[in-house]
Amino acid sequence: MSARLAPRNRGMVVPVSETWVIDDGTATPLSPTAAAEVLLTRVARGRLETWLTSSAGRSLGFVTNTERAMVLLPDGDADPGEHAVDPGARGSSGGFVLANGQHDAYADADTVPIDEAVAVVTHLLRHGSWPPATRWVSDRD
Repeated sequence: MSARLAPRNRGMVVPVSETWVIDDGTATPLSPTAAAEVLLTRVARGRLETWLTSSAGRSLGFVTNTERAMVLLPDGDADPGEHAVDPGARGSSGGFVLANGQHDAYADADTVPIDEAVAVVTHLLRHGSWPPATRWVSDRD
């Protein structure tokens, strides 16, 4: 019996049965809904950077300042990947604190509102691809 497959935006095919875990040493796969709850709980506790790893070897990064978030989707450690964007946003925002203590600022166009970011993560985990309405750019060029 063949696995059900879902297309990714770049023409890559990803199994729908892909599972995701928080990249913190825990091995318990998260449902898309549970992942959203974990992200929001971590943010409420001041953990503003979270990485997830999939059973297919992909990574998903979520870095926030509690108002906006950068959602990154690299295909491995050496891949710059893709990230969600908000092309109409103007200005920049600080307060993105990485796990190593580094404080970053990003152009608002390179981040999305946190509620949208959580919805993007949920969709990515559920379907293996960016939501149809989400704008994203490749950082590979």
